[in-house]
Amino acid sequence: MAAMKPRTGDGPLEATKEGRGIVMRVPLEGGGRLVVELTPQEAADLGVALTEVTT
Repeated sequence: MAAMKPRTGDGPLEATKEGRGIVMRVPLEGGGRLVVELTPQEAADLGVALTEVTT
């Protein structure tokens, strides 16, 4: 039987290239992670949108 590990949201925001897509893992305040798979174009569009709201 596998060891049980607590599920926590602790950890950094991660983005990794997996196959043809990009997988983004966002830690959540209540624990766990939001996992989103994006195409390279969607990732670029997200980067532009985030830059616009943070400048």
